[in-house]
Amino acid sequence: MKKLPELLAPAGTLDAFKTAVLYGADAIYAGLPGFSMRARAKIDVDGVKQGIEFAHAHGKKVYLAFNLFAHDTDFQNMPRVAEVIDYLKPDALIVADAGVMMWVREHFPDMPIHVSTQANICSAASVKFWKSAGASLCVLAREVSHNEFCSIRKQCPDIKLEIFVHGAMCMAYSGRCLLSNYITGRPSNRGACAQLCRWKYDVILREVESGIEMPIDEDEHGAYILNSKDLCLMPRIAEVLESAPDSLKIEGRNRSEYYVGSVVRAYRNAIDAWARDPDNFDMAPFMADLSVLESRGYTTAFFDGPLPDTAHNYDTTKSDSAYHAAGVITMVDDKNITFELRNEIRAGDEITFLLPHDKFTIKLDKIINAKNGTELPKMSAGQGNSLLIPRNLIPQKYLPQMQQYILAYKHK
Repeated sequence: MKKLPELLAPAGTLDAFKTAVLYGADAIYAGLPGFSMRARAKIDVDGVKQGIEFAHAHGKKVYLAFNLFAHDTDFQNMPRVAEVIDYLKPDALIVADAGVMMWVREHFPDMPIHVSTQANICSAASVKFWKSAGASLCVLAREVSHNEFCSIRKQCPDIKLEIFVHGAMCMAYSGRCLLSNYITGRPSNRGACAQLCRWKYDVILREVESGIEMPIDEDEHGAYILNSKDLCLMPRIAEVLESAPDSLKIEGRNRSEYYVGSVVRAYRNAIDAWARDPDNFDMAPFMADLSVLESRGYTTAFFDGPLPDTAHNYDTTKSDSAYHAAGVITMVDDKNITFELRNEIRAGDEITFLLPHDKFTIKLDKIINAKNGTELPKMSAGQGNSLLIPRNLIPQKYLPQMQQYILAYKHK
């Protein structure tokens, strides 16, 4: 049997760390706080430390993203960065900047270095360059087609290659966008992108000499002219696995634990099913699992080459899913399961629990406030609002699997 690729999950919170491990990730990547593409990730140094210790205790690896494009002022802070890296003890650093690469090689000579998608690696020549600079893995740009990947794999057999299989797409070249910085002052390379590509635009014709402005009417495509659908290679996952990448990456360090766990679960189960019986593999049930997630619609993006005209959603940036997160289990005792809400729950709602390899649905006839035991007609999310689910509502065969960080979703 062919060696299976590592499934690499994002973590922007400690809960996402733990959920990724529970639902089958082989490795997790997180930001080096203050020095990565996700400067707004809701996790501090001690939170990352706890996440790394949790992952290591479960035999998983953790890679820290250090993939900013550094200015001279950033290098003045490197002594502090070195202390943080020493404290966290990650399994690798993800970098994009040549100067940062040199700094890591000098100060952490034994640290494996992964070259970020921010480096825009699109060719075997670029992979060989980064390998000569000391990289142990290269993350290929999303713009690389499947045929190009196969060619690069053949020419570069002695270095690990990673590809993105799921997550948001950027209108700029692998996330190197100036539009947000130019208009709002929020730099995309520091994780502060305002996502101007998702905005609704009016096109206006201005006559220079007179200064008269005339709006140009929209056509049938509407006004979301820059709005890409989300990347999803599940429909082509068998071809991906046949081509022998070393790592499959899921985008989403700013996403919820529900998103992380759900996507990891779908790809974990798909990879394992393909490994058991590649000749009879069917991706349909795993694609169905992804359909319950809120997304902008899915595209295989550059997998077959240039983007098709179906890769963008010109009408809206709203999710096309009929479902959303219901909540997550935070505690289990002899009588009840404590369920923290992510969206409003009403009496009579059905929620579907996602176990790592199974799922089941229950109906909540009563909404019982976990704080005081009172019965309510509905409960909103926020401020840690939780409800109690009696254990006798859970089918007996699933009870041993009910634990912290088990997710659930519901119809909107």
